[in-house]
Amino acid sequence: MPYRALRSEKGKTLMEKEYLAAIVLSAGRGLRMGADIPKQYMDLDGRPVIYYSLKAFEESIVDEIVLVCGAGDEEYVKSEIIEKHGFTKVKKIVSGGKERFNSVYNGLEACEDLPEESSGKAGTYVFIHDGARPLITPEMISKLYGEVKVKKAVIAACHAKDTVKVADASGIVKETPDRSSLWQVQTPQVFKYGLIKKAYEKLIAAGDESVTDDAMVAEKYGEDSVYLCDTGSENIKITTASDLVIASALLKNK
Repeated sequence: MPYRALRSEKGKTLMEKEYLAAIVLSAGRGLRMGADIPKQYMDLDGRPVIYYSLKAFEESIVDEIVLVCGAGDEEYVKSEIIEKHGFTKVKKIVSGGKERFNSVYNGLEACEDLPEESSGKAGTYVFIHDGARPLITPEMISKLYGEVKVKKAVIAACHAKDTVKVADASGIVKETPDRSSLWQVQTPQVFKYGLIKKAYEKLIAAGDESVTDDAMVAEKYGEDSVYLCDTGSENIKITTASDLVIASALLKNK
């Protein structure tokens, strides 16, 4: 379990636990899959895709999981996923919103009764993860926690493998960025709870619908820098049918 040392007034060292929560997003409809069911519930080696993300957090240093699912899916995920597979760390199931950022905000609001970040407590960190990324591991979660303790805002990522071109609307190449500075962003994206909650509150108040991930919310509306943490290239997202084949092969190699 994650702890940090605190000094009392008498100079004694106390061990105060930092509380770790995970918001796992399972509200997407997966339209690009062309399937009748959302991609997070599709079969991957005999289990639904979302199972693997929940299992990783269940077996990790995280204390609590908030599962954000599509409206109307609450009973299904409770009985067929959480209870069926014995996920004891899933403490809350909340409905998602119209867009991804709405779903994340609903999850953050569900975390409001977590330990407060005050001088008397070690504080709370929140991992925000797309349930369609089944290759997350407890080791990745621990690595991200080690980084976020120091940096306050850290996101999983990997170096871009391919050369990237910037083009105009006609498809004419305008620029070739230096590949060494390019990263592919993943999840989990991890933050001090107060930092990301305040940033999301500002986003909602502004009515801004341009954000594409949690890091962008922190970049636009937060006061702290966002750092990258190299978690490798295997932490893929299930977007198309071929991704299921790749994920299955990667799972078999673990």
